[in-house]
Amino acid sequence: MNITGHDLILACSAIGAGLAVIAGIGPGVGQGYAAGAAAAAVGRNPGAKGDITSTMLLGQAVAETTGLYGLLIAFLLLFVQPLT
Repeated sequence: MNITGHDLILACSAIGAGLAVIAGIGPGVGQGYAAGAAAAAVGRNPGAKGDITSTMLLGQAVAETTGLYGLLIAFLLLFVQPLT
């Protein structure tokens, strides 16, 4: 088995892309927790539904950027190979 430098770069890029996509787990858990807490808050105080919903959506948008950055890095590692 003869592994060249080019093969090693491609393999490491694939492994790095897989690790970068794992960054999507955190935002998923955080958004689920935020939605559950917001539903409980609306259940306790239905009059504040608009404020709770807008705050929850803003927080989820900020949390989602982490997953999108991970996906962007994965695409860069898989399809843009400057060392080859």
